[in-house]
Amino acid sequence: MAGYLSETDFVMVEEGFSTRDLLEELTLGASQATAGDIAAFFVADLGAVVRKHFCFLKCLPRVRPFYTVKCNSSPGVLKVLAELGLGFSCANKAEMELVQRIGVPANKIIYANPCKQIAQIKYAAKHGVRLLSFDNEMELAKVVKGHPSARMVLGIATDDCHSLSPLSFKFGASLKSCRHLLENAKRSHVEVVGVSFHVGSGCPDLHAYAQSIADARLVFEMGAELGHRMHLLDLGGGFPGLEGAKVRFEEIASVINSALDLYFPEGCGVDILARLGRYYVTSAFTLAVSIIAKKEVLLDQPGREEENGSIPKTIVYHLGEGVYGIFNSVLFDNTCPTPILQKKSSADQPLYSSSLWGPVADGQDCVAEGLWLPQLHVGDWLVFENMGAYTVGMASLLGETQTCRVTYAMSRVAW
Repeated sequence: MAGYLSETDFVMVEEGFSTRDLLEELTLGASQATAGDIAAFFVADLGAVVRKHFCFLKCLPRVRPFYTVKCNSSPGVLKVLAELGLGFSCANKAEMELVQRIGVPANKIIYANPCKQIAQIKYAAKHGVRLLSFDNEMELAKVVKGHPSARMVLGIATDDCHSLSPLSFKFGASLKSCRHLLENAKRSHVEVVGVSFHVGSGCPDLHAYAQSIADARLVFEMGAELGHRMHLLDLGGGFPGLEGAKVRFEEIASVINSALDLYFPEGCGVDILARLGRYYVTSAFTLAVSIIAKKEVLLDQPGREEENGSIPKTIVYHLGEGVYGIFNSVLFDNTCPTPILQKKSSADQPLYSSSLWGPVADGQDCVAEGLWLPQLHVGDWLVFENMGAYTVGMASLLGETQTCRVTYAMSRVAW
C-alpha cells in the first residue's frame, strides 16, 4: 500500500452487502434528519473502480493508465486510483493542486489542456509538472515564455465524426501542420517528446483508433528527422464506462493492441499511456435524489376521460438536482436518466404520466419526460445508477468545492 487511501476513507462492506443496501440505509437516515437539508447524495463503490483497473491491465497490458481528473474529482476516487499507481491528467491549476495535495508526485501528472492560461503554465513549472500538451503555435509560444523546460506532447486531430462528443474541430493539429509545429519547437529549443490524440467520447468506429495510431507513427518519424527524441504515445480517452455500450471496451482494446504491434512494436522504446475518465467511474456511482415539490396538471382534452370518468393528468416532480448540476449529461450527452423507485410499489398501483424537473425555475431544467410512475410524494427518493462521470466534482473546473455528499464503500474482497 502506498498510503494514499486508508480504511477511514470508506465504509467497509461484507461480501453480499451491496451499495444499494447501503443507499437504502442512507436515504432512511436522510429522511429522518430533522433539518431536511439533504436533497441528493452519492454512494460510490470503490471496489468497482478497482475491478475496472484490473480489467484495463488485462486488456491493454502495454498501456499505462492516467486518470482524467475533470471526469470525477471526488477524493475517494483520486485516492484509490493513486493507490493503484495511476498517473493523472489535469486540465488546470485546481486539478494539479488537488492531486498534489494527496501526495501524487509531479512526474505522474500531465497538464493535458491544449488551451492553457499563462499563469497556470507558470504554476506547472513552479510545481515540477513538466509534461504538457500543445497543438498550435500560440500554445507553443506561451510555453516557451512560461515553462521553457517543459517536455511537450503534440496533439494531433483524428477522424472523430462518428463520436458522440467529437473533439477534433476544437483540438488537435492536422498532419499537414505537424512538421511546421515540430520545426518551430526545435527553433525555440522546446523538447517535443511524444504525440497524443483523442477519438472523442463514445466513438463507435474502431478504425479511428487504428488510423490515429498510424498517424502518430508518421508524426514520430517527422520528429525524429528534426532531432526530437520522441518516446511517448498518448492514446487519449473516450473509452466506454458501461457494459452495454455500443462498442465494448474489450473490442477497442483488441484493435489498439493490433495497431500498437504494427506501428509501435514491443521493445521500440516508446512509453504508451491512455487518459481515462468515464471508463473508471461511470458505473461505480449511484445517485439518490429527493423530490422537493410536485404538481398535478389536468390534461383537459375534449372527449378524453379515464375509465373511472376522471380527467387524465400528468404529474410534474421537482428534484433537488437538475441539468445545471448533477444531471448535466441531459444537456451535453442527450441522455434520458431513468429513475429507480426507492420505495417498492405494488403491482396494482396505478401509473401516471410523469416528468422530472430540477430546482431551477426555467423551461430547460428538465431531467426526464414521458415516464409512467406511481403516485410519489415530497420527500420520496429516486435512485439513478451509472452516475459517476461528469457529475461529482465538476466545480473543480472553476476552482470551487463540491457540495453533494459522497459515501464511499469497499468490499473486503476488493480491499
